[in-house]
Amino acid sequence: MLAALTGMGLSAAAGLNAYIPILVVGLLANFTDAVTLPKDFAWLGNGWVLGVVGVLLAAEFVLDKVPVVDTVNDVIQTAIRPASGGIVFSATQAAAEVDNSTWMSEHPWVGWALGVVTALIVHVMKSTARPVINATTVGAGGPVVSAVEDAGSVGLSFVAIFLPILVIAFLIALGFMAVWTYRKVRAFRARRRSVPG
Repeated sequence: MLAALTGMGLSAAAGLNAYIPILVVGLLANFTDAVTLPKDFAWLGNGWVLGVVGVLLAAEFVLDKVPVVDTVNDVIQTAIRPASGGIVFSATQAAAEVDNSTWMSEHPWVGWALGVVTALIVHVMKSTARPVINATTVGAGGPVVSAVEDAGSVGLSFVAIFLPILVIAFLIALGFMAVWTYRKVRAFRARRRSVPG
């Protein structure tokens, strides 16, 4: 179960920022014993891969802080964040070995699917809420929320690896955030429809 929680936590972090959990997993695998990458994912610890991911992270960090540009970036990231979620779920051996489950090792696509779906759910919440935040704060809230999301992705990546049991609390909070986001977006759209002109 802990391996699955690690995979789910890293995938959720990828839904906030595609590159942070990949960079965290790659660096920890490269410089510590905290993460052991399966042979098929050893490339994540490669210096060139880490360098490219670092450059992409820097671009994402800047683009996600600019109102309107962040919305365009979210559209582009709709494919990248879920793919990242699938990679980090599988790379941390959650797909190959969930508490020594032979079923999971015989069906590695399940880990990919769980990672993709988890990251996609978080990404959809983020990309749905961001235009509302930008509109209601005249763009001032976007950079603040983006910084919180980046910090959340970093924190969740480390929690998923070192204290995976706490991922349960995040997933519960995520459920509450999904309901809150849905209500806020619905209320915002209802207000916009009721304004004449």
